[in-house]
Amino acid sequence: MVSSLAFAYFLSKTSGSSSKTVVPVLNIPRAEFPLRSDNVFLLKESGVPPEALVFRDEVDLAGLHRAKRLMLTLVDHNVLPSADIDLEDAVVEVIDHHHLERTPSMSCSVTVETVGSCATLVTEHIHHKAPEVLDRQVAQLLYGAIVLDCVNMAPEAGKVTPKDRQLSCLLESRFPDLPPRGALFQSLQSAKFDISGLSTEQILLKDMKAVSGGDLRLAVCTVYMTLDVFLQRRSLQQELCEFCHKHRFGAVVAMTISFNERSEPHRQLAVYSSSTLYREEVSQALEKSCNPSLSFSPMSSPFNNIKSYLQGNALASRKKVLPILKNFLKEWDKKQVHCGEAEDFEELDDHVDPTGSPSFDDDARPRCFSASRHHRRRLLGTEDSGMEEDFQVPATPMNSLVEGCPLDAGLPRISAEAILEKFSRMGGEAGENKDGNWPGEQ
Repeated sequence: MVSSLAFAYFLSKTSGSSSKTVVPVLNIPRAEFPLRSDNVFLLKESGVPPEALVFRDEVDLAGLHRAKRLMLTLVDHNVLPSADIDLEDAVVEVIDHHHLERTPSMSCSVTVETVGSCATLVTEHIHHKAPEVLDRQVAQLLYGAIVLDCVNMAPEAGKVTPKDRQLSCLLESRFPDLPPRGALFQSLQSAKFDISGLSTEQILLKDMKAVSGGDLRLAVCTVYMTLDVFLQRRSLQQELCEFCHKHRFGAVVAMTISFNERSEPHRQLAVYSSSTLYREEVSQALEKSCNPSLSFSPMSSPFNNIKSYLQGNALASRKKVLPILKNFLKEWDKKQVHCGEAEDFEELDDHVDPTGSPSFDDDARPRCFSASRHHRRRLLGTEDSGMEEDFQVPATPMNSLVEGCPLDAGLPRISAEAILEKFSRMGGEAGENKDGNWPGEQ
């Protein structure tokens, strides 16, 4: 958010064109802004009122693009999500500190360097191009973002680079009245880790990245508590199931983080999916990763549909885990096949809190299904069926056999018998038919 605000301010001061309006668009809905408690704190302390902000659900980027009135600068990400791919030819500049995934183009200027904070690169750009734009307010925003992203410049956290140090020192020297670094970091860190009163859905949305490949969408969420505490949340499985259904995710990767008194990170990771296939495939991709190795040690989990790990490589943040998952999803997309015959399905009711959920009665609550063990073995290629067949992996964890869950329309829940009958019909027909912030944070 800071990178978007600061770079848009820079562009507005240096574009030299009265016909263009530069707008920092924060790439989340306004309703989610209160969940970003560290952002709320820093913007308030820096004198930026919420009503001055523009959020993704408040501007029609697609409409502006159709009218040929849109030019996009991406900050803190370098590729558009699949939902925004139609906006690609509007992208004219990128400033990012993540792994470069973007295809080079003469029409787009790209600055990508793996520093600790994208705000470091924005500070450097402004300082070199128009240092007079760097006023006290902009400096405090950038300084706060760099200090928080780089964990107070502690080398033990594995985030800070020499360039982060260089640019933070530049800000300190130009604006000696900036808040003391240690005090600012503690205030921002406390705000960031404050999850009091949040639901499980809000905890996951607070710091989430979405990645997809083929029919599989993953939520990769940073969770600011230990995994033991997270797994003890009341009705956790039901809430995770509802979260995936509501937001159309096949699986959730929850990366928990905490710090000791020496600012050393402690990381744990959990993979949730009601689909055994999704859960096992995602888990294996993470377990087998060598670049980087996450050094997983299995942890006991109280739930069958959640795999838990202690992450020995505590320096592997989400920024380093995301490329592992994106590579997995590329391979997943290549292997995706069409399912053409019926198999028995097992209903996963063990996710329901024994006391019942207050928001769903027994007939109306979402139900999760996954393919039978025999069917999963064939999908995974571990059982020789004696013939080549095309399979469609279940599209969502809520209802694997139809596009669009009937729950969305308020219709009655499909019974297991109806599902099997539908699958049988599909099998009979198989022989005849073969079918991120603009600029800002992704």
